[in-house]
Amino acid sequence: MDDTHVRGYKRLGAQRYREVLGFYYEDFLVGDVFEHRPGRTVTEADNVLLNTLCMNPSPLHIDGAYAAHTPWQRPLISSLVTLCIVCGMSVRSTSGRAVANLGWDKIRLTHPVFAGDTLYAESRILAKRLSGSRPGHGIVTCETTGRKSTGELFLSFERSFLVPTETAGIEAEAGY
Repeated sequence: MDDTHVRGYKRLGAQRYREVLGFYYEDFLVGDVFEHRPGRTVTEADNVLLNTLCMNPSPLHIDGAYAAHTPWQRPLISSLVTLCIVCGMSVRSTSGRAVANLGWDKIRLTHPVFAGDTLYAESRILAKRLSGSRPGHGIVTCETTGRKSTGELFLSFERSFLVPTETAGIEAEAGY
């Protein structure tokens, strides 16, 4: 692997580069930690939009007058919203080349998130193995955590995904 790949770009020619999304199975090492950037400041609009899209009508998330009577005295950002944002933040450096997500496990919601909070994420590679049923592919498992800009942990989960080996990659054919 050359330095241009490590930096997130593939050299196409003199002074020409293409962004790289994700890694092949061989590139993952158990114990690697990826800090995902940029962070994301969550807005009230994010909360209302995704809760509407997901058909989550809980007043705890979308009704300020109702939420004023809760211990938080304001709407909570739905855990569906925070899970989507944190998982999405991790894609570029974990499952960008994945063929399929295989599952989420051990999802933990440890602190509330509110509009205006800035979220950051990081992922640690926990395990990897070649697939027994999909030649040329491997299964990678990572733990992803979400923290507020204050450092407070608010979310953690494990996720497994199927990723091709370098010989099974389709990037050249797909123009990636």
